[in-house]
Amino acid sequence: MTAFSPPPFCHLSRVTIVGAGNVGSSLAQRILERNVADVVLIDIVEGRPQGVALDLMESRGSEGHNRQIVGTNSYQDTAHSDVVVITAGLPRKPGMSRDDLLQVNGKIVIETIQQALQYSPHACYIVVTNPLDVMTYLAWKVSGLPAERVMGMAGVLDSARFQTFIAMELGVPPGDVSALVLGGHGDLMVPLPQYSTVSGIPVTELVDAATLERLIERTRNGGAEIVQLLKQGGAYYAPASAICVMVEAILYNQSRILPVAAYLEGQYGLEDLYLGVPCRIGQKGVETVLELSLTEAQHQALATSADSVKQNIDQALDQLLEFKIQR
Repeated sequence: MTAFSPPPFCHLSRVTIVGAGNVGSSLAQRILERNVADVVLIDIVEGRPQGVALDLMESRGSEGHNRQIVGTNSYQDTAHSDVVVITAGLPRKPGMSRDDLLQVNGKIVIETIQQALQYSPHACYIVVTNPLDVMTYLAWKVSGLPAERVMGMAGVLDSARFQTFIAMELGVPPGDVSALVLGGHGDLMVPLPQYSTVSGIPVTELVDAATLERLIERTRNGGAEIVQLLKQGGAYYAPASAICVMVEAILYNQSRILPVAAYLEGQYGLEDLYLGVPCRIGQKGVETVLELSLTEAQHQALATSADSVKQNIDQALDQLLEFKIQR
């Protein structure tokens, strides 16, 4: 088996990416060049997905893979996808929070899930559009799918950011660092230092409390920091890498433990919402939600994060009644 050969059970896998912007295009490149699956890239802008697809096809000789990518404006071309990733939506601008995007992106996600389901009813769906936890709930509510087949990309990215900042602070390779972040994908996320280690050593043993709090705060503002620097648009390389990890876990049936936005039914004392928690991810989506031991302060922080998400869910449902979402 060559370095580019995937496991036999996923050799015909197909991933649809909705949205050919920076995140969608970067994700397409990751999936193709890591030889994970064939890709369908769809966007409402005529020519955009076709141009990105052609550019990526022309790189196959240099990259040494034989994966296919199709750019399209028609959902018919997305039929029989194994995974559908929703990246479409209005990006943040400087000064905007993820929650400012609630109504406009809610309509985009609802329309997207309705159309994609017609052609890929058996797929797993990964939501990336912000505000992520609320958009994932809307996608699940509209789809009628089992909750385990709808999830949001949140904690994988947030944990990777925390991992990076710890590595930068200590001057160690990022691969030696393991980090974990729970909660909503926003300012109220909950990094867990006791589950974050460097070569097995808890990060709390390696940095003082003030340094740790600074790293946690930078993690919470990781996306906003990039938005401020870019002036227009937001992060896309790190989000694309995080999504690709989730796609691989599903297509390769890895049963991998990852922090994702999953539907809660009493875990952590929370229910009827999507929130970032550690889950076992495999071919059927979210196989199990894992409940960790948290400190009292972390339990409270997670509850606060959940309250914020819940309020936005209620607001979204009220605003989007025209789309006939039933509570």
